[in-house]
Amino acid sequence: MAFGRSERRRARAVDPLSLKILVAGGFGVGKTTLVGAVSEIKPLRTEEYLTEAGRPVDHLDGVEGKRTTTVAMDFGRITIREDLVLYLFGTPGQERFWFLWDELALGALGAVVLADTRRLEDCFAAVDYFERRGIPFMVAVNCFDGADRYPAETIQEALDLDPDVPVMLCDARKKDSVRDVLIAVVEHAMRIGARRREPAIS
Repeated sequence: MAFGRSERRRARAVDPLSLKILVAGGFGVGKTTLVGAVSEIKPLRTEEYLTEAGRPVDHLDGVEGKRTTTVAMDFGRITIREDLVLYLFGTPGQERFWFLWDELALGALGAVVLADTRRLEDCFAAVDYFERRGIPFMVAVNCFDGADRYPAETIQEALDLDPDVPVMLCDARKKDSVRDVLIAVVEHAMRIGARRREPAIS
């Protein structure tokens, strides 16, 4: 039996909503690992080996064993539902590459700020960046082996975050953990967007 035009339209798969999410944070905090853990495509990575020339400007305190760094971005994709696809853009963590953030942030729905409790101050710049630009964000604490664990409320207070900014603990190596973080940031950004669209009460 031949389908009519209306039946073919109904049978056609729903075009998914595509959203852009940034993954930011300090040098060596696990951004590349997070994108790679959850991406359903081979992630695009722009990692280069650290060199002697970069030693005066690259701060390796706490990540002395790190041998490579992201110099442009990481890129990956994950399908959350049949009708929702997230495109992930990992920002470079070193200060000398921060000029790229403005380009990467264009069109972003929201952002994940990845944090390490051993070097919590390294995520201050990312928090400040998204606060200044009004981009909805959440903080995901990457639970490194051997690092002290703190309640989300303690992290929120230490970073002086607004009460509505979500804080979650995660393992950037594990797909399910990262997926939970991404769902949380989308939900948070949607709530912020709905709030901004509400008419002002005169």
